[in-house]
Formats: sequence, structure tokens, C-alpha cells
Amino acid sequence: MFTVVAAALAVHLPARATPRSGSARVAMSGAAPVAASLSFAKYHGLGNDFALVDCREAGEPTITPEQAVSMCDRNFGVGADGVIFVLPPDVPNAEYRMRIYNSDGSEPEMCGNGIRCMAKFIGDVDGKAATTMQISTMAGMIVPELLADGSICVDMGEPFLKGSDVPTTLPGNDEGVVINAPLEVGGKQWEVTCVGMGNPHAIVFVDDLDALDFDRIGPLFESDDAFPARTNTEFVQVLSPTHLRMKVWERGAGPTLACGTGACALVVAAVLAGKAERSCTVTLPGGDLQIEWRESDNKIYMTGPAEPVFSGTYKAK
Repeated sequence: MFTVVAAALAVHLPARATPRSGSARVAMSGAAPVAASLSFAKYHGLGNDFALVDCREAGEPTITPEQAVSMCDRNFGVGADGVIFVLPPDVPNAEYRMRIYNSDGSEPEMCGNGIRCMAKFIGDVDGKAATTMQISTMAGMIVPELLADGSICVDMGEPFLKGSDVPTTLPGNDEGVVINAPLEVGGKQWEVTCVGMGNPHAIVFVDDLDALDFDRIGPLFESDDAFPARTNTEFVQVLSPTHLRMKVWERGAGPTLACGTGACALVVAAVLAGKAERSCTVTLPGGDLQIEWRESDNKIYMTGPAEPVFSGTYKAK
């Protein structure tokens, strides 16, 4: 259970975490002690929502993946697509480290909407306005910038294009890049382009998103044998060379209102397939992101919002 301590329009964020005196904790091997309760703040990026927990004092996540599943439950918990832990840096030049547990308890390499929410959370907790941060993730260093208008621009780094790096076993071209590779899923032939953003993405272009049997086909793509680490799947309708519309089935979370790494991956896929320009508006179920794959440095830049919802104390089960 949790106790809400602030309304959506007046969020009172928890102070930087310190160990609770007298809290019941169970030691975990190689991890911080498990907290009986913890302060959190809920944020969303275009409806992709997360519980943010400041673990800079503890050094590691203070709940288990199983407890994160309970916390993410939308009927009996806080309700979220994942729990994000703000941790001390673990590599040179980093200021913070990100770890995230999905709503099914799995741990992805990073999350694009989540990194914007984390940057906004840190800015709010530490009283930072417009600033750039260095955040280490399992996908490498990510650099978000808090802009004066309240949005966040994130340097997402360079995409992984070689199929074995995504990873996927689908056949690639002479450079190993998987573009419009044939794949049978759910009794139908699809053409799939694969892009890695530190996490795997399979991009499928369709003529009509609304005609797609999304809830049936999404989980079949996620667990197909062509993706040894499972995959996020973006179904994309090209509205124009600078405007793409998508639905996403996220690995470990299912259908979500937005996926930042997916929006980046699909713009790369659209450029590779000759369907779009390098700077696009991507319309997701939760709203729009601006994505640019810069030719000058081969990096992808994602710009979009992150908003606080409420904060509270969660009693871990």
C-alpha cells in the first residue's frame, strides 16, 4: 500500500533518501538492504509512467524486482510501467546511474521516456533548472538536458545497426544491417527492420495502424525466436517523410502509451528503409516526440516532456 502526500498540481518531492532509523530490512546479496517502506515520486513521459526512487545514499535498489511488480500494479500498488532507481555513478564522468525494473520484474538496459523522467526528478529534487546531466545506464552514457521551456532533450547516443548487436538472428545486408527482413509471426509474413538503442527494437511498417490486431501480435513478436533477448516492437504508419505514427509493444511491459527508445529506433529504421527524413515528429498514443538522427555525429536526439504526478510513501510487500 502507499500513502499519497501530494496532489498532482502541487507535488512535494521526497528529500534525498537517507536510511530510515528502525525500518525493518532484509539483507540482499550484492544489493542494498530491502526497505519496509520507501519514498517515491511518480512521473510520466507522454503517459509512460514510472515510480522514481532516490537511492543515492543506499547505493543500489532498495526493493526487489518482485516488490517492483507489486508496486507497479494498477489496482493494488502505485500503478506504473516501471520503477526507476536514481543511484550514485559507477563510471568516470557520470553524475548519476540509472536502473529500472519493469512492471513484470525484468530489468531493461535503459528507457527513453524513463531517462527524461529521471532527469526531471533529479532537477526537481536538487533544485536544478536548465542543466545537462551525465547518466550511466546499462546501455552506456546518456546525456539529458533540461531546457528552459520545461522539455528535456536527450542525447541518446549512436544506434546499433548490426543485427548481431541488436541482437537478432534475422538476415542482414552485406554490412549485417537488418532492413525489411522477412519474418513469419502469428501466421502472417512481415517485413522487419532491427535497430539497437542499447535495447533491442523490431520495427514493422504498416499501412493502417488501426487495422492491426495489436494485442494478439505484439506479444508474439516480443518472444519470437529471432530475438534472443526478446524485443520491443514498434508498428509504424508513415504519415509523411517528417511525421510517423506508432504503437509499441514493450518488452517486459506490454502496450504502453509511449516509448522513447522505440521512437528513436523507428526514425532510424525509416531512414534506412527510405521512408523518412532524419528529423521527424513521432506521434505515440500518449503524444508527440521530436526525434533527430544527426548526420554530423551519428547520434540520436530525443526531445519531449516529463511531468510529475504525485509523491508518496510505499509500504513494500
